Amino acid sequence: MTLYEDLKWRGLIKDISSPELENKLNNEKLTFYIGTDPTADSMHIGHFSSFLIATRLAKYGHKPILLIGGATGLIGDPKPSKERQMITKEAVEKNVLGLTKQAKEIFGFEVVNNYDWIKDINTIDFLRDYGKYINVNYMLDKDIISRRLETGITFCEFAYTILQGLDFVHLYETKGATLEVAGSDQWGNITTGIELARKKNNVELYGMTMPLVLDANGVKFGKTEGNALWLDKNKTSSYELYQYLINSDDTSVIDYLKKLTFLTKEEIENIEVEHNKQPELRLAQRTLAKEVITFLHGEEEFNKAVKISEALFSGNINSLSIDEIEDAFKDVPNFEAAELNLIDLLVNNSIATSKREAREFISAGSITINGNKMLDENELIDKSKAIENKYLIIRKGKKKYYMGIYK
Repeated sequence: MTLYEDLKWRGLIKDISSPELENKLNNEKLTFYIGTDPTADSMHIGHFSSFLIATRLAKYGHKPILLIGGATGLIGDPKPSKERQMITKEAVEKNVLGLTKQAKEIFGFEVVNNYDWIKDINTIDFLRDYGKYINVNYMLDKDIISRRLETGITFCEFAYTILQGLDFVHLYETKGATLEVAGSDQWGNITTGIELARKKNNVELYGMTMPLVLDANGVKFGKTEGNALWLDKNKTSSYELYQYLINSDDTSVIDYLKKLTFLTKEEIENIEVEHNKQPELRLAQRTLAKEVITFLHGEEEFNKAVKISEALFSGNINSLSIDEIEDAFKDVPNFEAAELNLIDLLVNNSIATSKREAREFISAGSITINGNKMLDENELIDKSKAIENKYLIIRKGKKKYYMGIYK
């Protein structure tokens, strides 16, 4: 299977700027780039699905450049419905440092910052050297711009597409980049770069976009109630990422395996057959979680995530280390623990609304502390019951957790 055929099979090609690109990808060694603006100091799982293309193409001998938009991030890519909130220069600088470090650690390719070449271009030079080549009518035809004309778009946002086109020209002139790869929402910006290079340098550059990866509900992959799943394990632990991936919908998981792993066509098709025989075993989801987490954080982090998950399922909380407990329960309701009997512990910390309700939970066997079922409402709960004299992990029912912390 050729590279192009592999990308098509995986569903990683939406648009290409020229039919010639298929031959170039299969038979030439291209320098290409993919970029992101520094809206945060870490990439999220949505970036991962896009940036993996760099590794895929590199395996076939192409040379990736990862671009962090320190300049374009100060402007902001136009949103479809309203003006994007501007980020302070200090925040952009901080985010650039975080993303640069992360991109180098995860992907290991050359990383560039477009602020380095845009910062010294004055307004006159920008208009003469770049603005003169791009027709206003051409820009008005861009989908993202045309959708904003009714509600209004600032000149700042309007000019963003020329800045991104400028990046493509600069990387062609200085690095020999002839291909830009991006998510499908960047098609308009890619074609501006191609147009600018054609008029300014009399050269044909190429562009390719990938479909945005969506979940079963049509929401961008990795978005949970508006919160991103970060690639930085200090912001989203491997356990949290594991939980998201292991709970992937059966209708989407094979698509994720194609787009987010390096498993072969044969391997994925075999997994699909076995998964369909016994979907309750979640073979496809477990494989997805292992491949993604191991690539991002290493095998040790994956094993840690599995251990936490199995301990929570079995109720064997005492088997977890302090670090594992902090990963697993960092987002559950917590309180400062004190020496109390069980019924007061539940009521005083809003685990039960009243002593009557607390007794009902206890008599039904619905309360566990650190995996141990609690049946005596008068039992004294103190540091001796805590894991390493610090944490009380209280479960009410099957899934509701609370964490008491002894200072």
